[in-house]
Amino acid sequence: MGNQLDRITHLNYSELPTGDPSGLEKDELRVGVAYFFSDEEEEVDDRTPSDCGFTKDHSPVEEGPFSVTEVEYSAFCSQECIFSKLRENEDLNVYSAKTLLTMCKPGDLLELVATAQAPHWAIYEQDDRVIHLHKGEIRKDSLLEISSGRHGRIVNNRYRYRSLPPDLVMQNAVGHLGLTSEEICWTNSESFAAWCRFGKREFKAGGEAHSAEQQYFLKVHLSGSGVHTLVFRSLEDMIRERRRVDASGILKELSLVNAGKE
Repeated sequence: MGNQLDRITHLNYSELPTGDPSGLEKDELRVGVAYFFSDEEEEVDDRTPSDCGFTKDHSPVEEGPFSVTEVEYSAFCSQECIFSKLRENEDLNVYSAKTLLTMCKPGDLLELVATAQAPHWAIYEQDDRVIHLHKGEIRKDSLLEISSGRHGRIVNNRYRYRSLPPDLVMQNAVGHLGLTSEEICWTNSESFAAWCRFGKREFKAGGEAHSAEQQYFLKVHLSGSGVHTLVFRSLEDMIRERRRVDASGILKELSLVNAGKE
């Protein structure tokens, strides 16, 4: 336990003020943290399906669906639910990239997942092409090539905002092709793809005016230890922290340490 706490207290982060999440569930309130770096995009590396954490014993001819062990979340702006990733409310199964392509329509929001990595998001264009932010560049690539052992799913309804029409989604994505780090105002693939889909400036780094009244509450649903709530000043801060948790699992350790002390 001491080693876990030492790891956490020596992380380089800035704490954000907490608030009273009145009107939400009366569960444990945690301090939100924000990480600032220009491009936290994950590497799309070479992994086998078992490396990615898929639990179904499958052969190359099987295309899914598969399940993967994941942290579940819900998020609120004030009292409005703006994001939900809960197995009880939606199908969280994933599919091989080849199968996923048969399910996609232009403008769909795609998520590629693997254990101990932040998910990679993209906008489906047509054929097997997707537009995404990767390694500091807005690119068009083959979904089959970038999947690299990951499986994926369509997540059009993960955020509860009203989607733009498909032609406008594609206009947003195509219009930014070729931009590089100096010109990009999104810190990760999820923020870029979600902005293309919903057109909300809150997905851009620094695109949201901070106010004392508006706060974001991220509820982390941990199996066996209840729901833990973190508070953030902006949507972008909340997305960065959630993706960091997916990649590192440190929030789970923090929750367990605090729960043991209280």
